[in-house]
Amino acid sequence: MNPNLRIKVLLLVGNHLLCKSLVRIIQQKTDILVIRQSVDLSDIAVLIAKLASDVVLLDSVGANALNRQCVGRMKDLNPNTQILMIGMDADESAFLRAVRAGVSGYLLHEASATDVVTAIRAVARREAVCPPQFCKALFEVVAGVRGFAPGIRRAAPRLTRRQQELLPMVARGLTNKEIASHLNLSEQTIKNHIHRMLRRMGANDRSEAVEIALADSLPT
Repeated sequence: MNPNLRIKVLLLVGNHLLCKSLVRIIQQKTDILVIRQSVDLSDIAVLIAKLASDVVLLDSVGANALNRQCVGRMKDLNPNTQILMIGMDADESAFLRAVRAGVSGYLLHEASATDVVTAIRAVARREAVCPPQFCKALFEVVAGVRGFAPGIRRAAPRLTRRQQELLPMVARGLTNKEIASHLNLSEQTIKNHIHRMLRRMGANDRSEAVEIALADSLPT
């Protein structure tokens, strides 16, 4: 198979034995190519920025190491890459935070080698991979039944009570008008609150404010 047509995978796996096993499994597939593997997660930014990977594969060790930087930064460094997390705990809040950060695939501990290979191919096709038990949570988020990031309020001590109330709505993508209607306040009042909230958080815009809140809410 033409190497240029193969799915290029960057392995950022903190578990050394798992990394070796994944390389051995993937090397048997003619349509997937491991372009780099690393258990040393200190050079992650350089690897992502310089290597034209189609898929970045993270295990739970690698994901935890990236929490301080926020996984969303990976998409900034290489917008075309798709992020697949494997070996994750069945934690719904962690899953929702990962999706919000830009992860395309999320596999739990019990996923098999076949599941991992299938997921690599799926996210490379710009499809999403989600544990079945978390599908309902995604539907509820889209329907507005719940906020996107249940852990987002952990980032809120620096904010006023009103700003703490606004942040989950901002994370859901609501406009000033929609928030104003929900809280029975004027649109200008909401605009002023959000402006002060962004300034207090040191954020340039709404997206950055949500990213900061998500990064703060992730365990270190």
